[in-house]
Amino acid sequence: MNLSTSVVPDADLVDLQPTPERIAADVVAGLSTSPKRLPSKYFYDARGSELFERITHQPEYYLTRVEIGLLESRLADIAAVVGPRLHVVEYGSGSGRKTELLLAGLDDPVAYTPIEISRAALLHSVARLEGRFAAIEMLPVCADFTRPVSLPQPGRAPRRRLAFFPGSTLGNFDRDESIHLLRAMRDTVGADGLALIGIDLHKETAVIEAAYNDAAGVTADFTLNLLVRLNREIGSDFDVDQFRHRARYSTERSRIETALVSQRDQQVRVNGQAFHFAEGEAMQVETSHKYTDADFAALATAAGWEVADSWNDPEDRLGLRLLARA
Repeated sequence: MNLSTSVVPDADLVDLQPTPERIAADVVAGLSTSPKRLPSKYFYDARGSELFERITHQPEYYLTRVEIGLLESRLADIAAVVGPRLHVVEYGSGSGRKTELLLAGLDDPVAYTPIEISRAALLHSVARLEGRFAAIEMLPVCADFTRPVSLPQPGRAPRRRLAFFPGSTLGNFDRDESIHLLRAMRDTVGADGLALIGIDLHKETAVIEAAYNDAAGVTADFTLNLLVRLNREIGSDFDVDQFRHRARYSTERSRIETALVSQRDQQVRVNGQAFHFAEGEAMQVETSHKYTDADFAALATAAGWEVADSWNDPEDRLGLRLLARA
């Protein structure tokens, strides 16, 4: 998938992508903590988006394959519950494969607003969707959805808004961050709004760890590309060859923990500041929580939602949860 070009006019795009100054500030803040960390939201430059799309096709990575199958099998039920004439607001649209399924299955959707931090992926996805859904107004926003975003208003009034957050991306946030995001989502969709959330469910540790350590090494390339991007965009001097991808499942915290491990004693400079890495020191770059029904229901309740409906795949590997305001 080539994400370098797009036919979507820039005039159609609300462009709020993070500036180099914002990225540098986030990176310095993360490297100043103990343990060190980098924000996973910056994985998705054009190259990162391409690599993630490749990850979704790896045999070990069950999440995308299972969620697409779940959407296909339960879409008629979902459409009946959420109703017609929706303004669909997607958080982190990626390639748009799941979006295409959803929009095709809904009754007369009015508009679609993807909020995506990768400008290249956003424009590529919207260009493809516009070709198929001429009657749906495309209102893309290039922004960090973890911060407040004002939505563009469609020309045709929708009956309600539906937030769409598939891919178990919510699991990448800690509990407080997840509650904050779900509350912001609740405010965005309004009094009659709904949210359709994808969650990864508890399963065997070996299955989870394999998904984040594919034999082809695509996930490792994806993780290391974060350093390549930072070197290019904010002038840091990470020696990419001296860091190694590591992903382990913590049963205590019910999450996969992905880190970049320093292969030697070294120093990295970012925005004029020096940061020391010891040999073997792990820098956290991403977590992905796995939920039980009780875990997720409690999270939704804390954010002012209630679980209105639930759908799982036949093997209970992945779930879709429809949230309504409590």
